[in-house]
Amino acid sequence: MASVLVAYATKFGSTREVADAIAASIQERGVKTDVRAARDVKSLEGYDAVIFGGALYFFRLIREGRRFLRRHRKALAKVPVAVFGIGPTEDTEKYYLEARKHLDKSLINNESVSPVAVAVFGGKFDPSGLKFPYGNAGTRTMPPADLRDWEAIKAWADSLPEALGLLGS
Repeated sequence: MASVLVAYATKFGSTREVADAIAASIQERGVKTDVRAARDVKSLEGYDAVIFGGALYFFRLIREGRRFLRRHRKALAKVPVAVFGIGPTEDTEKYYLEARKHLDKSLINNESVSPVAVAVFGGKFDPSGLKFPYGNAGTRTMPPADLRDWEAIKAWADSLPEALGLLGS
C-alpha cells in the first residue's frame, strides 16, 4: 500500500484542519496517510509521496513552512510532491493571485522541489483570540472570515493519488 506524508505548517490550526481533510480524502482511495506538523518531521524516508501545506500570512509562507521545504529539499526532489497554501481572507481574485505568486516564490527558492500539483485555498481569520502582533488594533476591528472551500479542497485531494502516481502502488 502506498504511503503519503501530509505535512503542514500552521499558526492557529486552520491549515491543520485542511491537512486532515486532504488526508481523509486520500485514505478513502486506499492510500495510507500520516498527518504531521512540519516542525515534527525528521525524515521523509518510507513515504511514496509528500503533500505539504502551509499558512500564508501577509502573502508569505510562514517560517515553519519555509524551513520544512529547505530542510527536506533533497528528499523532496526524490518523491512526488503536492503543495497547498492557505491564506486569503478576502474573497477576491487579486488576493488569490497574490497568494499563489508568493507561494510559487517559496517554491522557486527551493528549486529542487517540483510539485505535481499546487493549490491555494481561502483561509480562516478569527480576530477574537489573537495576540500581538496579529491582534493589533487593525486586525481586532476586522470581521471573522472562513473562506476555506471544503468542496474545492476535497476535489483537489481526490485528484492527488493519480497526480502523485499512487494508484496501483
